[in-house]
Amino acid sequence: MAGRIEDYALIGDMQTAALVCRDGTVDWLCLPRFDSHAIFAGLLGTEDHGFWRLGPAHAADAQPPVASRRRYRGDSLILESEWDTPRGTVRVTDFMPPRDGAPQLIRIVEGVTGRVPMRSTLRMRFSYGRVVPWVRRHEGRTVAVAGPDSVWFDTDCQTYGKDLTTYADFTVAPGERIAFTVSWEPSHKQPPPLPEPEQSLEATEAFWRDWVDQCTYHGPYREAVVRSLITLKALTYAPTGGIVAAPTTSLPEEIGGVRNWDYRYTWLRDAAITLSSLLRTGYREEARAWREWLLRAVAGDPENLQIMYGIAGERELGEAELDWLPGYEGSAPVRVGNGAAHQLQLDVYGEVTEALHLAHMTGLSRNDYASLLQLKLIRYLETHWDQPDEGIWEVRGPRRHFVHSKVMAWVAVDRTIKLIESGDAHGPLEKWRELRDDIHRDVCEKGYDQERNTFTQSYGSKELDASLLLIPQMGFLPPDDKRVIGTIEAIQRELSTSDGFILRYPTSGENAGVDGLEGDEGAFLACSFWMADDLAMIGRVDEARKLFERLLALRNDLGLLAEEWDPRLKRQVGNFPQAFSHVPLIDTALRLTASGAYGG
Repeated sequence: MAGRIEDYALIGDMQTAALVCRDGTVDWLCLPRFDSHAIFAGLLGTEDHGFWRLGPAHAADAQPPVASRRRYRGDSLILESEWDTPRGTVRVTDFMPPRDGAPQLIRIVEGVTGRVPMRSTLRMRFSYGRVVPWVRRHEGRTVAVAGPDSVWFDTDCQTYGKDLTTYADFTVAPGERIAFTVSWEPSHKQPPPLPEPEQSLEATEAFWRDWVDQCTYHGPYREAVVRSLITLKALTYAPTGGIVAAPTTSLPEEIGGVRNWDYRYTWLRDAAITLSSLLRTGYREEARAWREWLLRAVAGDPENLQIMYGIAGERELGEAELDWLPGYEGSAPVRVGNGAAHQLQLDVYGEVTEALHLAHMTGLSRNDYASLLQLKLIRYLETHWDQPDEGIWEVRGPRRHFVHSKVMAWVAVDRTIKLIESGDAHGPLEKWRELRDDIHRDVCEKGYDQERNTFTQSYGSKELDASLLLIPQMGFLPPDDKRVIGTIEAIQRELSTSDGFILRYPTSGENAGVDGLEGDEGAFLACSFWMADDLAMIGRVDEARKLFERLLALRNDLGLLAEEWDPRLKRQVGNFPQAFSHVPLIDTALRLTASGAYGG
């Protein structure tokens, strides 16, 4: 059985990523890209669906021992796990070097004290665990081949095959270092070069050290901010600049439930807010690369903006179910692809425009095509902003006039007006000022419940929605507006869990099925960070700080967050690690630091 979601560590090379459990098992790895088929899919099934365990030897009928401690090496994505055993202490260092060629997962075993018996158990299964590859020896190397894929396994240890699995049994002494590497190459090509583990380790550490040195944030939450920034960088697909929402698919929002989605794509919303956090902390190169990705992705059809694309800008992300995988802790179905790609979500226009505006305001070099795109998006909104849509949460029920969608349409128009006023673009200024006023008036008249003094999820509804917390953050209304304060307090009353975290919207009781789905979900971590932001904005800074620090305490021991928190089971749920959780962590840390609202 796979570990708890928070038991996993992330390693990656800015093109794909692996999840490593506390017991030294790699349960998830897609090669060669984030959205490729998994060769280790045990996370969503059983060991029969592929895994690679490296750790102290143990009895066949016993559970693998978990590491006594683990950490990232400094500010890097190099994982170090240590086991204290009756025979001594051993360390395993796991990493994926940034690459131009073949992707590599490198694992180096190092003896610390004593003489520790170790075992490597490698079970490669292609196509998400469905295909058993042909494994053979080739010039001293082990290679697994099936269809277009080949995976090469290199080590100086003697290996042997048994039960369609490759094993290595060895003992490590103090100071001894033994390396293992898995590399991928198209099966019709020549073998990948022999790995150089020690040189790759040194280069990987230097890469992360140099990258982190660019960070301009030096406040009291630096450790949490830097770890989140590293995570966001790891979710960036380096060849194109696209940013995945998470490196996993189908980790459930409710254990045993059906809310299981594929997040290995570039949501414009998630990528735009990721870009804003990177810009605010000094990372302009990533912003420039994402802007170029955006222009390529929407080229030729900007009026029909998709809410998400593939990491190279692909448009077709057809959704399918993998019925041979039982799902994480029985949470089925397992889905690949995402049918929400062609939904209408008007808020995306606002997020993209806000990101382009921020890039412009922070001095990113002017791009005339970006300005042209922004103008085309507003021309689309001129005639579509008043339509119902599926909204930020991608509901699979009927379309509605979601308040957040209208607010973000207002943001898109407002930021474009500012672009024109700066002299960097030309457009019908007075006409769009009237449009901005019309959208604002419409939201305040139709999306606000005067009796309860709160904005609502959609026009004419009584339900609340945590996305309403973005109203003051986007500048739609000032923080001291009574309607803003009323909305914040209403969300605290009606969408808070027993431990004070925030749900996205009601999913139980008389509101069950509002999103067209069965089941429930946990507290959405981004929404809880938004609440902390809003509390700081309305002057309740001590309350904001306490909520923020309680959210920080939900991170796993390596500083990583999934999408949600299950208040009943007291565990992380949803795809992991999740950009949409780490971005608001950074933003809230910056806001609290600027206000002086931090302890110690």
